[in-house]
This record gives sequence, C-alpha cells and structure tokens, in this order.
Amino acid sequence: MGRNLLALLIGFSILLGGSPAWASPLEQRLELWPNWTLPAPLSRPASRDDLIYPQWFQGRWQVESVDLDALDQPALTHEARFISDSQNRLVGDRAFNAHAIGRALLGEQLLRVEDDPKSSNRQMAQLTGDRRLETTVTGRQQLSPNTDIFLADELVLQILHAPGPPRLSQVETLSRYQRCGLEICAEQWQGIFPPPGENLRDTIKASHHYQLRFTPLPASAPST
Repeated sequence: MGRNLLALLIGFSILLGGSPAWASPLEQRLELWPNWTLPAPLSRPASRDDLIYPQWFQGRWQVESVDLDALDQPALTHEARFISDSQNRLVGDRAFNAHAIGRALLGEQLLRVEDDPKSSNRQMAQLTGDRRLETTVTGRQQLSPNTDIFLADELVLQILHAPGPPRLSQVETLSRYQRCGLEICAEQWQGIFPPPGENLRDTIKASHHYQLRFTPLPASAPST
C-alpha cells in the first residue's frame, strides 16, 4: 500500500470515528483535548518509579515556553537538566527543573525546592509568607512511537499549605516532544481539575496550551 493511500485511510478513520482503533491511550487522550475528564488513562506510580526519557534528552537545555492562549505575553525562559539515576535511566533533575521554572514564574517568592528522598514522585517547594507547595505525582504514562518522538502524561496533586485551610488541585500535563536537529520541539497540553472527591467525574476547569523549544547548553556552562 502506498504512503499516500495509507495516510488517506488514516485520515478518514480519524474523521469518521475519532482515534484509530490502534491508537495508544495517550494519543486518544490528546484527541479529546480540551474535553478532558478524570479519571485519566494513567497508571499510579510506585514510590521509586520515574518518568524515563530517551537518551536524546541527555544534558542541559535552555527552554523557551510560549503560551499559545496568550501570545501577547513574553515567552518564559528557564533551564532544564536531565541526568542518569542509580539504575542508569535518564530522568529529569526534578528539584533543579522545578526550581528553575518556579523562579522564572514566581521570582524571589520561591525560596527552594526539595525532592522527597523516599519517593521520586513527591516534592516540597518553600515559598515566602510561610507557604509550602506539596506536589505528588498520582498518575503517569509515557510512549515512544518512534525514535524521534516521545509522549509523556503526568497527573499531579498539588496542596498549598498556607495560613488557613490547605488548598488542593489536580493538574494533568500531556507533553509531546520531537527531535528537531540538535534541538527539541515540544507542545504541552495542561488541564487543571478540582480537588479529588469533589465530584464523581471531574471535568476540566482551566486549560493551557504551550509550545516549547529546548536548545542545548554547553556542558561546561555554569548553572543558573
């Protein structure tokens, strides 16, 4: 079967019946955007499970993120770092990456970010004003459909501890990464949901759509 005919058949399948029958749960999830509901098709990670990245993420990157729903706003720029863990798997340096993007968003309001030494899926961020943001990954799925594309979806529970009752929310972020020469091009789709248990079937209450570009940084460059 020629490539053009195969592409045409796939296109008709999507138009007539949504995702093809062989589409993965993440590809099906992406097609539902922005009409997401919970529960999502994600697995609950064990304490030492982590998001495992392809080797082409290795190293340090400058990340430029554009909010496609607010193109009048300046791009957000921060650094990201990917390292090998004790099992020689490539993972994100979560505390470093969270601190970098947190400082880009919040400036000096963010004091520090610490990983839970007993879990790869829990962090605590200390903010000014005696505030703490606790983040726990409650669901995760990843997919590499080919050597140049990587999809990852994570659902996190966020608890803001501040004077007064704690505030809870759930945030799902689905990312699609693709190699673009020496760089990485990416899109992210993010949905914010109410706290767990508030409704029988949680529907999205806010959404964001981002475009990202990762530019490699020299290994010898100082960290920010």
